[in-house]
Amino acid sequence: MLLLAIDTSAAATVALLRDDVVVARFGSADTRSHAEVLAPAVQRILAEAAVDGTDLDAVVAGVGPGPFTGLRAGLVTARTLGFVWGVPLHGVMSLDALAFDAVASDSLPVGSSFLAGTDARRGEVYWAAYRAPSDGHALPELLDGPRVGAAAGLPKGQPLVGRAASLYPGDVDGVPEFARADPDAASLGRVARLRLLAGEALRDTAPLYLRESDAQVPGPRKRATA
Repeated sequence: MLLLAIDTSAAATVALLRDDVVVARFGSADTRSHAEVLAPAVQRILAEAAVDGTDLDAVVAGVGPGPFTGLRAGLVTARTLGFVWGVPLHGVMSLDALAFDAVASDSLPVGSSFLAGTDARRGEVYWAAYRAPSDGHALPELLDGPRVGAAAGLPKGQPLVGRAASLYPGDVDGVPEFARADPDAASLGRVARLRLLAGEALRDTAPLYLRESDAQVPGPRKRATA
């Protein structure tokens, strides 16, 4: 199975996977240039792997939650590529990639509950609650979310994986190995692959913004009175 995965819910990441092997990948920590870097990154990755877009089995897009502008850049790119190449397009919640990485690393006790969280700015966190699998499955179970809220208001007594742990150490108990982690396109692709192999339905690519954009359309101007 050949998948191209894209996630811009936090950092901009792209990965090409053949089955469970990452053939090529790209990552940028710059959260202000998603739209500029994605298309060249995809082109370079496919060229290095000698793969044409029409050879793909699917394009996978991280649907967030995430800030409006960055998340939209990734979804628009993924939708455009899927349409142009005529290949299926699937959505995966970006927090699922973080949760998958934590479970795959054996950093969490079997069957334990935990949180995955990314920076939502304004002192807030995009988060979801999961349970580490205890029955041999590779994918964690989603228990709650996604949600957005103040770091101080997150559920207590559960460790958190993701960058939010390093940003709000006084409010959450972070998992040290993942205290600075962002959703990664390679993990996103692996989650999608496992679900497809299991015959599960994946999400569409509707974005999970969870709150209104900071940019607002100006209202009509009032006429000056004499």
